[in-house]
Amino acid sequence: MLDFNQLARQMQGISQHLVTESTALRQKLDYAKILMEQAQLCQTELVERQAQWHDRLVFTAAVPIEPLETRQEIAIAPSAHTVIATDGSQISPSHHEIAYCYLINIGRIILYYGQGKQPLLDSLPEVFYRPEDLYVSRQWGIRTEEWMGYCRTVSETQVLAELAQAIVHPASMQMDDWGEIDRVTGDVDNHQLSLLNAIEGASLDALSHPKPLEAQPSQPSSPIESQSPKVPSSLQVPTIALVDGSLIYWFLEPLPTEARDRILQPILQAWQQLRSLKIPLVGYVSASRSGEALNFLRLQTCPYQTPDCLNHCSQLPDKLPCQVLDPVRDVALWSQLLEPGQRSPLWRSSARIQDFYGDQGIYFCYLHVGSEVARVEVPEWVAIEPEMLNTALSLVLTQVQKGYGYPVALAEAHNQAVVRGGDRSRFFALLEQQMIKAGLRNVGTSYKEARKRGSIA
Repeated sequence: MLDFNQLARQMQGISQHLVTESTALRQKLDYAKILMEQAQLCQTELVERQAQWHDRLVFTAAVPIEPLETRQEIAIAPSAHTVIATDGSQISPSHHEIAYCYLINIGRIILYYGQGKQPLLDSLPEVFYRPEDLYVSRQWGIRTEEWMGYCRTVSETQVLAELAQAIVHPASMQMDDWGEIDRVTGDVDNHQLSLLNAIEGASLDALSHPKPLEAQPSQPSSPIESQSPKVPSSLQVPTIALVDGSLIYWFLEPLPTEARDRILQPILQAWQQLRSLKIPLVGYVSASRSGEALNFLRLQTCPYQTPDCLNHCSQLPDKLPCQVLDPVRDVALWSQLLEPGQRSPLWRSSARIQDFYGDQGIYFCYLHVGSEVARVEVPEWVAIEPEMLNTALSLVLTQVQKGYGYPVALAEAHNQAVVRGGDRSRFFALLEQQMIKAGLRNVGTSYKEARKRGSIA
């Protein structure tokens, strides 16, 4: 229990510290605006310096793709559109529980707007208990709990691509194609039917006996339509795939090559599937702590003729001389420069982990959604298509408005995925029941865990 009497005496010191920091932050923000205005006049030169010396920099500086003075108004989203989203949660492994295993739960969301279809809101659990799941990461010195988080990121992305495939080509998805969706409960048919029913809006009987593709009539309405593949009805309305958080997986950079490939390659394959379906992928970062855009201004404040950090500043014990804006973050500056409904210029991230992304490097911009300035990230194949990018941003803004400050699809995906205390207790109770039924004896938690759950004092 917390002793709030002792805490109250410390609050005054915290308040005074925050007031001092706030004053210093305002002064640095004013300076950041001046530097941004100056950088607009020499943007081309700064971009060339970044390209020439990027491998000698000790900080990550994003590259502006558009003029720094860009302030683009986001168009209103069409009334008919579709949003898919996933989010994940987990039960971590513990040696004090009745069995050493962990669970990953993925929330799945499909929201149809203006189409008269029922949404999909459910979750997909998966239990990991085999030695190859629990201990594979130890060969690289990675804890099981840490590896579980990486696997959760993979599952979120793969399920997102599965949802996208389903809404684009629902008629081509036979029951066997959904065998990998439910890998745990064994209740495959129920998950398949619920997903397909939500997508097609059809009856259970019709879903159980889908017609072959060739049996479905196709009557083109124009010569152009007869010469090209028929566009699925799901693509006749704008569709986006939303994930919570950054698409730049910084945590993978220090991992050994084999471990990194086990995580990153499935993610990139899922992205490629979204690309082939022409559904833009968007990473929504609320309360971003990134400073990539402001780091670009450090090229301007460098006191040396060449920004060679490794040669000039590698031995400095304190801050580098170009860190004049630290600790100001990107969102603090763009909240001063953007009006609600506007986006910043588009930037290309220079994070080194993207060397392994191939042609799916990450671009981002800052979007004033009204309640905050959010960082919105997209792969390169979305950024280079202006129509796709603008559509994605308009749907993101609409999602935030519908969610009263945060994308409603992501909020619902989280609510579906989150494992609460009661769910955790029921999970281990079900596991205990199955273990006893299988003939195992002495099933139970450790004495430590049992004592922590109650008190006799």
